[in-house]
Amino acid sequence: MSLLDLVAGLLGARIRFIVAGGVAGTVHGSRRVTDDLDILYDTEPGNRQALAKLLAEWHAHPRGIPAGLPFIMDVQTLWTADVLTLTTDKGLLDIFGSMKGVGTYADALPGAVKITIETGKLLSLSLQQLIAAKRAANRPKDREHLIELEALRELSGES
Repeated sequence: MSLLDLVAGLLGARIRFIVAGGVAGTVHGSRRVTDDLDILYDTEPGNRQALAKLLAEWHAHPRGIPAGLPFIMDVQTLWTADVLTLTTDKGLLDIFGSMKGVGTYADALPGAVKITIETGKLLSLSLQQLIAAKRAANRPKDREHLIELEALRELSGES
């Protein structure tokens, strides 16, 4: 189980998504370590259906809820929950239908950056988008991460 396993599975299932959160920070040079993958996924019905199928195959269930409690991972679950923090057979995965400060997949797509990793090509939030998401979330850990991300933006010369 690793972040690469999660990415490889998503790419293999042809899920349309943009990497967000700590992994996106790493793309831009952050040294912060994360143990989960955050994605902003395309909520178009076919993509949502494919994601629900993949998550069911991975035995996804909400993080923090004891294993064994009834939970059905299907497309209806994705329709009713805009954000899910999941434990899967492949690792920890947080999925967003929309993200504060960024909007939907369609909103974020024009500004997303293309990256290549050993498992394939994918999209990541731009540094500016990631900063906007962290500002909007405004949790203590996000405010702390913002200091580093804004320093990286300054070093890169982005405004």
